[in-house]
Amino acid sequence: MNKYMLRSLMFVPAHNERLMDSADRSNADVLLLDIEDSVQPQQNKQVARDLIIKSLQEGKFKNHKVFPRINDRESGHLLKDISQLSIEGVDGFMYPKAECGNDIYFIDKLLETIEYEKGIPVGTFKLIPLIETTSAVLNAQDICKASKRVIAIAFGCEDYITDLEGIHDLEGDSLFTARAMIAMAARAERVIPIDTVHIKVHDYEDLEKNLKIAKKFGFEGMLVLHPKELELVHKYFSPTEQEYDDAVEMIRLSEIAKKEGKGVAIMNGKFIGPPMIKTSRKIISKYQLINESSN
Repeated sequence: MNKYMLRSLMFVPAHNERLMDSADRSNADVLLLDIEDSVQPQQNKQVARDLIIKSLQEGKFKNHKVFPRINDRESGHLLKDISQLSIEGVDGFMYPKAECGNDIYFIDKLLETIEYEKGIPVGTFKLIPLIETTSAVLNAQDICKASKRVIAIAFGCEDYITDLEGIHDLEGDSLFTARAMIAMAARAERVIPIDTVHIKVHDYEDLEKNLKIAKKFGFEGMLVLHPKELELVHKYFSPTEQEYDDAVEMIRLSEIAKKEGKGVAIMNGKFIGPPMIKTSRKIISKYQLINESSN
């Protein structure tokens, strides 16, 4: 079972000290300390790196997984990003604009070299590739299996729609195929699929609608732009008490049926098959992981 809790991954412009302090007080599972798109002009990228290092040295972000969103391999900033930020307190990196598995293989080997140089165990720093082009969607499974560092892939819908030359419609129909392909690619390779940001940050009714869609597709978390979204995001990506109790009962009845030599158990008039047991174990594991993290 995956040990990473990735219900909410919140973007934070890393050159903005006020927003960094606010993020430290939030209950986001993962902080995506951004050195890429939200950090402009160019000279602010070093300001962002320095502020991440300073914050970690001061003991901030102890209650979060920390994944800086670095710049891509064509940017000229990538080497500085990972060489300066492959430090204690950083769990891994979000890699943007991943087009294919070769992009991930490239950064895997770059990280491996840096880990060797610094005497850090190889494989320490994990990766979350950002799927934000048509090419990336088509190559999503290849991206997932390009490195053992990949723990999740995340959907970036705005860049994807721009690349597609499509329309981001209110119903979300234009995202349907990409969402399905990303979720399937991730699950096929046993990594976690993360859904795209919700652009209308103050429209909670629309956020809830999108969270319901994300759950149906099999996503396990969502990219977040504002702390006010976290409560609703966590609600949808956390098992309820009832779901946990039902999962425990399902496994209990299944074990009893097994001991009594019965083929299958029945709960609430329904046969309990192997897929339901598998789902129940995942629910229990996630429920326990959330409880451990909140204690």
